Formats: sequence, C-alpha cells, structure tokens
Amino acid sequence: MTNRRTFLTQASLISAGMMVAPKLVMARAQSNVVGLQLWSMRDQLPHNVPTVISKVAKAGYKEVETYGYSKKDGFWGLDAKAFGDLLKSNGMSTPSGHFEFDHFFATGQTDELESYIEAAHITGMETIIVPHLDGNFIKTVDDFKRIADKLSTAAAICKKEGLKFGYHNHNFEWKKVDGTTFYDTILTHTDPKVVKMEMDLYWVVRTGQDPVEIIKAHPGRFFAFHIKDMDKSNHELNTEIGSGTIDFKRIMGYAKLAGVKHFIVEQENYTNIDAYVSITQSCKYVKNVLHV
Repeated sequence: MTNRRTFLTQASLISAGMMVAPKLVMARAQSNVVGLQLWSMRDQLPHNVPTVISKVAKAGYKEVETYGYSKKDGFWGLDAKAFGDLLKSNGMSTPSGHFEFDHFFATGQTDELESYIEAAHITGMETIIVPHLDGNFIKTVDDFKRIADKLSTAAAICKKEGLKFGYHNHNFEWKKVDGTTFYDTILTHTDPKVVKMEMDLYWVVRTGQDPVEIIKAHPGRFFAFHIKDMDKSNHELNTEIGSGTIDFKRIMGYAKLAGVKHFIVEQENYTNIDAYVSITQSCKYVKNVLHV
C-alpha cells in the first residue's frame, strides 16, 4: 500500500531527476502485524504460560515465535494442541518456531525433526527454524558444506510435509575460515527457494556486517527479520527498539526486496525496565514508526 508520505517522496525524487537507491522509497505492504520471539519472556514463561501469553497479546503482538519445544515437555509444559488453543484464545498465531537441531547435525537422525513437524502442523506453524548450532560442527570449510547439506536435507523433509525451513543467525557465522564463512556457505550452497534465512539484525550489525548489502546480494532470501536494538553505551546489551544505535528505518526500506513476511521483536535482556513495559514500547515503535 502506498501512503501519502511515500507517494509525495517518490514524486519529489522523480521530478528532481533523482533515481539513486530507488528501493529505499519503494512502497511496503503494511500489515501492522508484529511478532515476539518468546525467548524474550524465558524468565516468565516457566511460571505461568497462560498469563505470559495474555500479557504478550495485550502488549500489541499478534504473532509469537516459539523456542525450546520437545516431544516430552511440549511448549513449557503444554502440549502442541493446548498451546495452539491458548494462542487462538488470545487472538494470536505462531508462524514459526526455533527448534534444537544439534542431534540431527551430529547423527542425521530425524526423530526430533519429525516431532517438530507434528507440532508445527498442530499449532498452525508455517516455518521450522534452526536457531543456533554447536560451533564444533563448523570448524573447517568442509564442515561448512557438510552442515549446509544437512540443512538442505532437513528443508526437503519439511517441504514434503508442506512446511518451510529457515536458519537464524548469530554472529559466529561470519568467522572467516580459508577465505569464506559459514553464512556465505549457507547462502551459496543451499537452494534459496528451499532454505530461507531469518535475519537477526542485531547480530548482523554487531558483527560488523551491513544488512542492506547482504539483502542486495541475496534478494528474496529472507522470510523474517529479528528486530532488536543495540544499547548505545554497551553493544553487548539490547535495548528497546528505537532507543539504540541500529538504523531500522534504513533497513526496513529493503524489507520487500529481502522477501520479509514477518517482523519479530526479540529482547534478550532488560536494563532497569519491566519486561512487559519493554516489549510494549518496542511493539509500538515497530508499528507506529517503522510501519511494518
């Protein structure tokens, strides 16, 4: 949808004969749907899942991204159906979830993956995501390729089951080994139509990379942004979206080019602020200022 401000900006640029970086002013579909990675509430969830989910909904979120599921313990003690019903009763959905894959990378066994697929179907989840991996798996370039192949294998299994598959970055993926990185290997060694990326903007910036340049080099590859800000005085800490150092307005200008469908807030730590106040503030900024 092109709003009045976007239209006037485009018109002024064209009339002035300026066609530099046109994608910065491209119109974005504004869904006004913001998600929360529930890792942000990891200290609260084990005590009372229904209360936490209710408060997350009241903070303005329509989607949540899960973490930590297991067949034995479900989602913090709730089985997949109970958790899915809880989300629905609060007007929310879960488009994606973070699941542990180290067992799969080590053995190739798919029993855990099969349980994730089952949970995804029950909750209405669309995308299964690898959130991290043991650094011992990626010490050499051959290791990079071997794990990339395993990502492709898992993605193919998910595709057969009608699900999408993605990888979420931290910062270790850009450690150089023999002139390349694990992140580059994923992007070049896997099928972009099958293995999608969830770009964690904080970690990309913290490691010295430019999200916009990565997007330009790999358009359409990124199904989601993790939006979390970097504290101005201590870059190892997060802060509320819009209060830190990351230029989200610039990055969001390339969300459509990136292929992003989901905008997911994550807060890994809180400094002198209540967690629910923090996530509410971040949600308002993403909706009202970034206009996702």
